[in-house]
Amino acid sequence: MKYQGVFFDFDYTLGDSTPAIAEGYRLGFAALGLDPPTLDQVRHTIGLTLADGYSLITGDYDPERQAAFFHTFQHTVGVKADGPGRALMIEGTTLFPGAVELLRALRDGGARTAIVSTKPGDTIRRIFAHQGRLDLLDLVVGGDEVRRSKPHPEGLSLALEKLGLRPEQVLFCGDTVIDAATAQAGGCDFCAVLNGTTKAPAFERFPCVHIAEDLPGLQSWLSL
Repeated sequence: MKYQGVFFDFDYTLGDSTPAIAEGYRLGFAALGLDPPTLDQVRHTIGLTLADGYSLITGDYDPERQAAFFHTFQHTVGVKADGPGRALMIEGTTLFPGAVELLRALRDGGARTAIVSTKPGDTIRRIFAHQGRLDLLDLVVGGDEVRRSKPHPEGLSLALEKLGLRPEQVLFCGDTVIDAATAQAGGCDFCAVLNGTTKAPAFERFPCVHIAEDLPGLQSWLSL
């Protein structure tokens, strides 16, 4: 394999937190007196910041209402929660088929692995720790650990710096055009993984070295 590091987005790339995210949206909308969004509407927000996801569904860009939604989400299923909703986020998140095998193959092959996500870093680390898989990651950079969200490359650049790698040594893998734009801005090769709601044609305007149908397909392409 030509890469010394393979970095990943999390939601809909390596894992699926849809049940918890949908519950957070339901409760956040209820607190604002709004009808609950459909599951399909929520699925199309995954990968965005919570504020952007709220606005995508509602068309409401009022910062105070965005902040109110964010507050409810975080206190019911997010980093400020400590009840069943938080357990749903940590214990109810599943890794996609092939995720563990791919990460293990990368580790065994000497490649560095990192997650660069809009999801809070502690949440991702707790998900992997709950499944006994945290040892498969060298680094997690969450959206709460940088000042600027993807597609700004701050998180990607931070991961490169912490792992001592140059952009040309790393492949970044993600399921959205936001991830593709992040890789492009950060100078890394990009591989699309079609585990989410974004279809292959959407990536045509970005420089992709590969489009994988799933994680086993990505592992095969990497010859691992």
